[in-house]
Amino acid sequence: MILFELHAITCVRIRTTTSYWHYVLEVKHPESFSGMSSETAVNLVKEALCEPEVVLRAKLDPSVHLYYRRFHGYFTCVVAKHLNGEGYILTAYRTDHRGGGEVVWGRR
Repeated sequence: MILFELHAITCVRIRTTTSYWHYVLEVKHPESFSGMSSETAVNLVKEALCEPEVVLRAKLDPSVHLYYRRFHGYFTCVVAKHLNGEGYILTAYRTDHRGGGEVVWGRR
């Protein structure tokens, strides 16, 4: 079941399923969203996709994009795979710094 699908700042429709989102929260990065509800975590991810500070293209795989949005002293990073104008979330996590890669979108 699709948890959400939205039009990201990069003009790509990005989606995730409910089961995959729980996998991100419970297995991949439980430390990043501990202490907050799943709904709050989903809202942070949506904000990062729609209103990021910067979007980077990954160095090793140009179809992977990293969306960064600052929130209370750290970044929420959403990693999404883009394929033919559509995309899906690979993971999301909290970090205190941005990674490297080519800037494909940035606030001025």
